[in-house]
Amino acid sequence: MRRREFITLLGGAAAAWPIATRAQQSGKVARIGFLGLTSTSGFASRIEGFRQGLRDLGYVEGTNAVIEYRWADGNYARLPELAAELVRSNVDVIVTHATPGSLAAKRATTTIPIVMALVGDAVASGLVASLARPGGNITGQSFFNPELRAKRIELLKEVMPNLTRVAVLLNPDNPAAMGPELQAMEITARYLKMELQPFPVRGPNEFESAFEKMEQAHAEAVETSDEPIFTGYIGAIAALATRRRLLSIGPKEVAQAGGLMGYGVDVLATYRHAAVFVDKILKGAKPADLPIEQATKFELVINLKTAKTLGLTVPYPLLARADEVIE
Repeated sequence: MRRREFITLLGGAAAAWPIATRAQQSGKVARIGFLGLTSTSGFASRIEGFRQGLRDLGYVEGTNAVIEYRWADGNYARLPELAAELVRSNVDVIVTHATPGSLAAKRATTTIPIVMALVGDAVASGLVASLARPGGNITGQSFFNPELRAKRIELLKEVMPNLTRVAVLLNPDNPAAMGPELQAMEITARYLKMELQPFPVRGPNEFESAFEKMEQAHAEAVETSDEPIFTGYIGAIAALATRRRLLSIGPKEVAQAGGLMGYGVDVLATYRHAAVFVDKILKGAKPADLPIEQATKFELVINLKTAKTLGLTVPYPLLARADEVIE
């Protein structure tokens, strides 16, 4: 079972118009830029979700819409250059995701509208002034990532009460991960009398060595962030964790890929919904007037097959709260 709830603050007057008419009434071809942090293959399902959202609103690629992609392939140092390329190509709107991509887009232009498909705490990251009144040229969807990741630490303790050492995969190039997110997890870990062990990783070529260091540090579990360079290789991370007999938790895809638990937002739904912001902007709405939508419900996925492999018994109260149980 899947559960999702968003605070929807967008106006609905335009929803009454015929879909095809709304998208095509001007006869203009919408030029949409997409600034991606990883690669096409790593983000295929999310991109397809966004494209489906556009199709639902009457946009047909090659007919009345064109999407120009720029991918950093995990090298965040390239983001400013790629954002500048999209600005020079004079797209009508730029869609991006995560804190590094959103910051790069914001720094590249103050005039072209920017839609964040999904980002951590947009206010704490300095992306917007407030959720209700974002100001400037940026809007989209956000969630409280520090609180989300701290909750994952709690869930690990719940599934294994004698847990004492938790490894954390972090990208040192992401200021949100190294700042408010890590701080929130550390506070929770101290309260639960656990030691948090950060392991900075910049790409998939560093995964193996990171997990070797976790084993040497006697880590018992690992938390994986929603960082794009991790979510694009979530299957490899889940396999490494299980091979080294580490409890694992991260976004929902962790459990679905063979890890122990996943806790997070319905990412595919948020990417579909990003198209609504794009549609509003193409119809003349200003980003500053489109409040940030904040995720308020999260989904818990538990992989019982992996729990059995680890010799772990998941407490029934935790199973009862799960939105999805993989057996």
